Amino acid sequence: MRRPSIEQIRDRGRRFRHRIRNARHPLSGWRKWAVIAGQGLAGFVALFLACNLVLSLSTFRGENPAARTAHELGVLWFSTTGDTPTSAEAFSVIHGGEVGDNPTAADIRAHFEAAAEGGTFLLDQVMIDRMQAINGRIDSRVLPPGVYVGAHALGPDDAPLVWVTKWMAQYLLFSRHAYILVVPEDGEAVSFSASQEGKFPGETDHPERLSARISTYDDAAYDFPSSGEALHEMTIVGRDPAVVASSPAALDRARRALEAEDATYGLLAPNSNTVVGCILEGAGLMSAQVRRSILLALRAPGLGAACP
Repeated sequence: MRRPSIEQIRDRGRRFRHRIRNARHPLSGWRKWAVIAGQGLAGFVALFLACNLVLSLSTFRGENPAARTAHELGVLWFSTTGDTPTSAEAFSVIHGGEVGDNPTAADIRAHFEAAAEGGTFLLDQVMIDRMQAINGRIDSRVLPPGVYVGAHALGPDDAPLVWVTKWMAQYLLFSRHAYILVVPEDGEAVSFSASQEGKFPGETDHPERLSARISTYDDAAYDFPSSGEALHEMTIVGRDPAVVASSPAALDRARRALEAEDATYGLLAPNSNTVVGCILEGAGLMSAQVRRSILLALRAPGLGAACP
């Protein structure tokens, strides 16, 4: 079969461009502009999601981003809804190579001791379920004592939406919600969570008020790893035993001060990330320069805003 010549290919290209330039839109009037506006909005959303995907796969990925991504995909695949525990197969596939299929509490503690040396590590639903099964609770027998900042995606925990939104929230939405986790030398770990008052259990007359709760770090905690929030990026910000021991009382004072402010929750600020950032800066665990950095402002919107 004879191949078309270069001139024939160029001629076809010219005719195609001519048809495109002179094509008439099938619609007219307001319908035409409505379609154009819809196409523009869809393009903007697609660009936004693509940018978030690039940021999610390129930022805060550690020394081995490929292994980190494989770990994330495995956890998201095996995450479960409601009170259903993750399977033994999930733990074996995701963590068995590092801590063995039947680790002790000491094995898990050693694993996180090594992971915390890098400053930031992952705490996921699969590991949390095994920690509770082995140790009965989250405390210093399975996590090194310290003050941690946790960050996780936000999304529903119930089927059927969770099966779609957990993937989208993890990779297509770069922003994260932050909380504070304190693991004392003795006793259970506690979490400090801030959000809209209406999102916490119990009745309230001010659902939009910016509020905080301190609770034991277990299944009932606001920021405990769950199916829609299965992966938490944990950063250890304080190891001093005196700081760790005094943190629960300091966080309770911060909670009461926040209640006295009677501030309204803002989508961008002041919000939960603002509260966490202000507490860390006030305690000397985060510098003002870091709190106001552009990268953290993208990762945790509201973190660098003025304190409420």
